[in-house]
Amino acid sequence: MPEFKSRYLEPKALRRIGGLNLLARSVVEGFISGLHKSPFKGFSVEFAEYRQYVPGDDLKHFDWKVFGRNDRKYIRQYQEETNLKAYIAVDSSGSMGFGSAGTTKFEYACYLAASLCYLLVRQKDSTGLAVFDERITRLVQPGSTRAALLNMLSALDSVRTGRPTSAASALHEIADRVRRRALIIVLSDLLEDQAGVLKAIRHLRHNRHEVIVFQVLDPAEIEFPFRSLADFRDLETGEKIQVHPAAFRQAYLAEVGKMIETYRKACSESRVDYQIARTDAPFDAFLAKYLSKRARLG
Repeated sequence: MPEFKSRYLEPKALRRIGGLNLLARSVVEGFISGLHKSPFKGFSVEFAEYRQYVPGDDLKHFDWKVFGRNDRKYIRQYQEETNLKAYIAVDSSGSMGFGSAGTTKFEYACYLAASLCYLLVRQKDSTGLAVFDERITRLVQPGSTRAALLNMLSALDSVRTGRPTSAASALHEIADRVRRRALIIVLSDLLEDQAGVLKAIRHLRHNRHEVIVFQVLDPAEIEFPFRSLADFRDLETGEKIQVHPAAFRQAYLAEVGKMIETYRKACSESRVDYQIARTDAPFDAFLAKYLSKRARLG
């Protein structure tokens, strides 16, 4: 697949994760999804297009004639290579604009989302994008073509943070809109009422969607390294408060630990893949490690 101009799709990162795949674990519409064989095997399947060969691709679709003529590596693609649908939901609320490690949470989420879109479309899995704050603000319908990928990348490039959040409302909206069983990938800091978020996640699972949750957090939110008197500002309401961090550091850390454990336990019980994504970790290394682990566990 040729390179696309996007601030969030880095060639270096794609080289690192290019040989990996995102496999769905559940059965989607009666077939094993995620790089599964086409259910139309044995029937006439229409040739669709060529794409550039990526290490790890199945060589049975490698076009040796093209390679022999001009030394270029291409894979032949077909219309019915997969029946998996995936939706990537990215939180663009005000709190996602925080960043103490050089990258905001929203930027980190977009880097992950762009790479996941690339991988899924490369697999010919029909992939859509939903950007949300209090509700879904941008929706790119699923597709498995270069044009679909370009639409998703353009949407990510154009979004800015700033509004209040309600991941719970947005996820309920996704559950109501997406009727066919799908893989739903959520990228959010989830800094809101945990009971409401978990209810929305259970709504997705009740509709038989497979769900992956990446809770994107800044290291400062996890470790609270502040020591001296400082002003703290709510990025969604603009409210400011001056506090001495030492006065409530232990209580804060306890609450953060409790939040993470609540999400981890509840997601495990609902058979949801939950991961903490720290913005101080290179996103391509984090994603490569996650995909490799997921492939091993099956």
